[in-house]
Amino acid sequence: MRIIIAILIFSIVIIFHELGHFSVAKACGVRVNEFTLGLGPTIWGFTKGETTYCLKLLPFGGSCVMEGEDEESEDARAFQKKKLWQKFLIVFAGPFFNFILAFVLSVIMIACAGYYKPLVHEVRTGSPAEEAGLMAGDEIVKINGYNVHFYNEITVYTFFHPGQDLNITYDRNGKREQTSVTPAYDKSTKRYLMGITGNASREKAGVLTSLKYGFYEIKYQVYVVFMSLKELILGHVGINDMSGPVGIVKTIGDTYQQSVASGIFYVVMNMLSITILLTSNLGVMNLLPFPALDGGRLLIFLLEGITKRKIPEKVEGTINMVGFVLLMGLMVVIMGNDIRKLFLH
Repeated sequence: MRIIIAILIFSIVIIFHELGHFSVAKACGVRVNEFTLGLGPTIWGFTKGETTYCLKLLPFGGSCVMEGEDEESEDARAFQKKKLWQKFLIVFAGPFFNFILAFVLSVIMIACAGYYKPLVHEVRTGSPAEEAGLMAGDEIVKINGYNVHFYNEITVYTFFHPGQDLNITYDRNGKREQTSVTPAYDKSTKRYLMGITGNASREKAGVLTSLKYGFYEIKYQVYVVFMSLKELILGHVGINDMSGPVGIVKTIGDTYQQSVASGIFYVVMNMLSITILLTSNLGVMNLLPFPALDGGRLLIFLLEGITKRKIPEKVEGTINMVGFVLLMGLMVVIMGNDIRKLFLH
């Protein structure tokens, strides 16, 4: 069951991404030759109209293969024959659809389960928070200018900014106050902490609040992805700290196993949370300006628009191929680490 759920989540995220490319390509009159879910050899497929729909062996990817996308084509409906703005929209639509999916699922999750307000439930005696004057009932609204909407954002911000002085803006009895907190290092958790805890109960949300906080959830997820990439670039985390498909499947399985005892509602909410995380990650990662990713192609289109000179299709194809090989190599390394971790644990 755990593996089936993991495959289902992967499939939803990937299909929605490729559906973005597919739907906008069709709207722009581009011929789509193949729409696939998975990688490797085809295990099932059918043709409807001009497009072949395929299910492939490995459920960890997908594609929307357009006529003349990476090669020369005389077809008037080829991707490369379209105007620059149309090509830009077609490529951008994949990541954009991931954010649409994240928003819809976030609204559903918040409407059903509520959200954790950034309220201080308890202040530890002698902690930096107490010295700064924070009290139970205070609602933290900003940290160093970063707008806070969920309690998790407080935890995440302090995690990505260890030991930094924090300028806190908070609401107390309807009045906005400010203070400064210098988190102290905690040996047991090996983290810098302010010394506060949040409320264990969720705030209920109506329709409008759910819609508003759905956007806040996406902002939060995007922030986490960018900060994680920053930590990777700075060398604060390494390849061994990353997870690929195998590691993600294990995380989904472990979360499912822990949630089952609490009932189907908690299983569904936790699976929604993981799906939001994955689709947000895929959206952000695909916008990175790296060859073979959507962001790399968007960068090429921007350069063509600025210079008014088209990059030869063969050159673009070679760049994307090199990027694809590098990405596959990275994926193999990450999957190898995931498998090694399985045996170590």
